[in-house]
Amino acid sequence: MLLGLIGVLLGGGLLAAFSQRLHPNAPRWASLAVLAVAGLYLLAIPVGTSETLPWIPRFGINVLLVMDGLSFALVALTLFLGLVAVVSSWSEIEKSPGFFQCNLLWTLAGVVGVFTALDLFLFFVFWEVMLVPMYFLIAIWGHEDRAYAAMKFFLFTQISGLLLLFAILTLVYLHYASSGDITFAYADLLGADLDPSIAFYLMLGFFVAFVVKLPGVPFHTWLPDAHTQAPTAGSVILAGILLKTGAYGLLRFVVPLFPEAALDFRWPAMLLGAVSVIYGGYLAYSQSDFKRLVAYSSISHMGFVLLGAFAWNSVAVQGAIVQMVAHGFSTAALFMMAGALQQRLHTREMGRMGGLWQRAPRMGAVALFFVVASLGMPGLGNFVGEFMVLLGAFQVDAVLAIAAAVGIIVAAVYALSLMQRSFQGALPEGAEGQAAARMADFGFRELSVMVLMMVALVWLGVYPNTLLDLCAPVVAGLGVAP
Repeated sequence: MLLGLIGVLLGGGLLAAFSQRLHPNAPRWASLAVLAVAGLYLLAIPVGTSETLPWIPRFGINVLLVMDGLSFALVALTLFLGLVAVVSSWSEIEKSPGFFQCNLLWTLAGVVGVFTALDLFLFFVFWEVMLVPMYFLIAIWGHEDRAYAAMKFFLFTQISGLLLLFAILTLVYLHYASSGDITFAYADLLGADLDPSIAFYLMLGFFVAFVVKLPGVPFHTWLPDAHTQAPTAGSVILAGILLKTGAYGLLRFVVPLFPEAALDFRWPAMLLGAVSVIYGGYLAYSQSDFKRLVAYSSISHMGFVLLGAFAWNSVAVQGAIVQMVAHGFSTAALFMMAGALQQRLHTREMGRMGGLWQRAPRMGAVALFFVVASLGMPGLGNFVGEFMVLLGAFQVDAVLAIAAAVGIIVAAVYALSLMQRSFQGALPEGAEGQAAARMADFGFRELSVMVLMMVALVWLGVYPNTLLDLCAPVVAGLGVAP
C-alpha cells in the first residue's frame, strides 16, 4: 500500500503531463484529482503499516517502507500542501502546464518516499530524486534570476547529499565489519558497534546534510534565493515540505543512530539552533522584498526545530514536531499570499505597497491571521510548538533557551512590520497606487484553502493532542529522554 501511494503520485505526474494535449487547463484538474485520490489512499493505510520487498539482496538493500505516526503526519501535510500548491499556481503557470504539474507531483512522490523509507539506501534515493523536479520548478518557471537560484539550490543540496551517501556507506561497512551482516535497514543499524571517534564524524556527515536542507546557519544561504525566485507553488512546496525533510532526518536518523556522539555535540547544535532563530529573524526584518522576508523567517522558525531535536527530551522533540507541522501551514500561506500580491501588483517590494486592506479586506484579514500565527500568538499551532521547544530546551541549557526566546520578540517585530508596510497606511502614489486600486480581492478558490490552513492552525493551537498522541509512540521508540 505504501509503494502504491508513491506510485499514485508518480503515475499522476505522467497523467498530468499528457493531459495537456487534451486542454491547457486539464493538467491542474488532473493534479487535483490525483492529490484527492492520494489523500483518500493515505486514510486507508493503517498507522503502523510496514512493507518489505527485496531489491538488491546481494548488498542487503530492500524496499523497506514504514508508516508510523510521525510519517503519517508529515505525509498528510505533504499531500495537503501539494493541493495548496496546485491552487496557488492555478492562473500563474502558462508555460508547459503539464510538465509543471508533473514536476510538482514527482517532487511530492520523492518527499513521501523520504518520510516512509527506513532502508538507508532507499532513503538516499528518494532524498536525491526529489531534488531534480524541484530544480526544474525553479529553473523553468521561476522569476528573473531563476537560473542562478536553481543552480545554487541544486549544488548545496547535492554536495550535502554526497556527504550523506558517504556517511551511510561508511556506517554500513563498519557494521558489516563488526557483525558480518551487510544491511541498510534502519533497525539493524541502530545497534551498530562503532568506535566513538568514528561515530562522531559519521554523525557530522548526517548532521550537515540535514541542516543544509533545514536550513540552519551557516548553511542557509541557498534558501532566500531559491524561495524568492521560485514560482508560488515552488515556494509553498519548498518551505512547507522540503525543509521538513531536513528536520525529519535530524529526529529520525542523527540522534538515534549516533546517540552518544550526538549528545556530545548537543551544545554546538543547540547553539546553531538559537543563532538561526535570532539571526534569521534579524535578516527577515531587514528585507524589503515580501518573499525574502518570509524566506528568512523560515530560517528563524526552523531554528526552533534544531534546538528541540538536540535538547532530546520528550517535551522538546514533541514541540519540534508540532513546530514542523504548524510552520508548514503558516509559511505556505504567507508564500501563497506573496504570490497573489506579485501576480496582482507585479512587484514583491513592500515599499511599493501599502493600504492594500482598503482594496482587498479579505486578503488583509487572512494575511493578519497568518502573520500573528507566524509570530507565535497563543491559541495557534506555532505558539504550542515554540513554547514546548523552549520548555524542553530550558531543562538542558537555560542560557540558550532564553537566547532563542528573544527570537519570538524579533518575530513580532518583522511580522508586524510586514503587515504595516503591505496592508496598512495609504495607497502608494503613481502606477503602484493605480494597480493597488484595481487589485482584486481573494476569490473562493484562494480563500477556501486559506480557511482550511487557518482551521488547522487553530486546531493545533487549541487541541495539539491530536498530533502529540499520534507521534508519542514514535518519540518513545526513538529513545528520547523523559
